[in-house]
Amino acid sequence: KSSWEYNVSDRDRPLKLRGINDAHLLSGHLRNELPTPDAVFSSPANRALHTCMIFMRNLDLDLGKLLITEELYDFGGTSVLSFVECLDDALETVVLFGHNHAFTSLVNLLGDAYIDNVATSAVVGVRFDISTWKDINRQKGNTFMNIAPKAFK
Repeated sequence: KSSWEYNVSDRDRPLKLRGINDAHLLSGHLRNELPTPDAVFSSPANRALHTCMIFMRNLDLDLGKLLITEELYDFGGTSVLSFVECLDDALETVVLFGHNHAFTSLVNLLGDAYIDNVATSAVVGVRFDISTWKDINRQKGNTFMNIAPKAFK
């Protein structure tokens, strides 16, 4: 959840206290559930990057694995999909932090389960049986996780 109470640009909007608490809650519960990523990518927007940092710290992820990328500051999904298709094939497990509606569109395009809306601070996991990221859009992946903070409240 981001705050609209400040007169700042969209990129600079901060998280509300609820958003901070939800990110801590969910990342704490998922500490032993998520595979260790080879890389973590975040939108440069304050709220996405703040959420990313909370997850990385609570999951004890190496901050050296983080790359902030403009392509994830996307609300439709086209830029995010192009970004994923160009990932280094040496990366097997990646985590992305970004924005809706892009992420809801992306998981519905790529995953085998329909998700009406990826909730704020939710974690959606999709596994793919591909040898190159360029092929990510050629077959549906297995959606193995869709967990929002409300599941733990």
